[in-house]
Amino acid sequence: MSLIKDKNEDRKDYILQKDKTTKFTGSFVAIILIMLVLAVVISGFYFKWF
Repeated sequence: MSLIKDKNEDRKDYILQKDKTTKFTGSFVAIILIMLVLAVVISGFYFKWF
């Protein structure tokens, strides 16, 4: 089983593709997670939990 499928590969057992949608979605999820972590840290300092 392959994790990433190239555009020209003829496979059916893969999880992710190397295309524009996968790159955009991965970037979007990473940015949202970073924003959530920053929000927790900022609220921790604001409410003096740290």
